[in-house]
Amino acid sequence: MRMIDLSRELYHRTPTYPGQPPIIHGTWKTHEESFVESGNVHGNCVMFFSMPDHGGTHIDAPRHFGKSGIPIDEYPLEYCYVKGICLDLRHMPPKAEITPSDLEQAAKKSGSAIPKRGTVLLCTGHHARTFPTPAYSTDNPGVNVAATEWLARQGISISASTPCARARWATSTRSCTRPASSSTSRTSKVCAISRR
Repeated sequence: MRMIDLSRELYHRTPTYPGQPPIIHGTWKTHEESFVESGNVHGNCVMFFSMPDHGGTHIDAPRHFGKSGIPIDEYPLEYCYVKGICLDLRHMPPKAEITPSDLEQAAKKSGSAIPKRGTVLLCTGHHARTFPTPAYSTDNPGVNVAATEWLARQGISISASTPCARARWATSTRSCTRPASSSTSRTSKVCAISRR
């Protein structure tokens, strides 16, 4: 199996979900400062990092959407390392609702089956069209409730979509609706669909 890292680069002030605090990181102590403080014994550089739970590449735990959901520390890691398929939805206009019909057509066009207990990546081209403009947080296409339920019926464990500031469309007990971001324009934001 070919492994594909969906992580986005994190840097100082990496865009985050609207209303969330920024990603902050920098140098706390340089090698030179550490040498001075230690009397020239060691010179370790110390970095610091702070981020919200909706910053950078992340997965929303079911607990994020309801008190009875599984917290992230109990979410099985094996659900995150799975076979997958990428559906080409780059033809979808900004702010479009992605429907079951859109997903079915893209799956058929891909020529590949949706893997059971796998992942579906939705290539909307949103990142390439909008990053780093303000439209990145507002103009993404997103799956609607029916499309989320369609994905769940396919037996997948993870779905990935574009940055989902308008994720309100996909609200059901079987879905996480604010997916995470990734490193390429082909894929961004990861969304877990909870198993029953």
